[in-house]
Amino acid sequence: MTLFSAVSQTLAKLIDLLNQLDSEKYTSPCEALSNSSIGQHTRHIIELFQCLLNQYEVGTICYDKRDRNTKIETETEYAISCIEVIQNQLFKENKTLFLAQFDAEIESNYYRELLYNLEHCIHHQALIKVAVLALEDIDLCPSFGIAPSTLAYRKLKIKN
Repeated sequence: MTLFSAVSQTLAKLIDLLNQLDSEKYTSPCEALSNSSIGQHTRHIIELFQCLLNQYEVGTICYDKRDRNTKIETETEYAISCIEVIQNQLFKENKTLFLAQFDAEIESNYYRELLYNLEHCIHHQALIKVAVLALEDIDLCPSFGIAPSTLAYRKLKIKN
């Protein structure tokens, strides 16, 4: 599986979840998540991908420069449309990028930052899963929020 397909598939799992959530489930605070909502975690995932894609041409990525668009965290249809845009813009050439944070710039590249965003997405999906487990009538993909290396380890462990 390529990096691009892994990212796209992971985001597709998030879309599948969002298609099952009504506004109340999407926006309600979850005590187990320090009173953040599924929508807030979804916004955070989306906005980091947006930073990478929108700042790619400039060549300097600053994840702190996010819009913090509350429409993403309150409207599932809008969040889904943002994810679909991300999926359509993923396929870019690898190139040197600079990561700007803490008054410093660190050399990186597009593939490395895309991988970071994938891992970040999976991490937040794991948190979202905590909130979803308290909800009824949600059909969550078994691999939602689980790193590919963990899935591979579990599969190997079962064979042995």
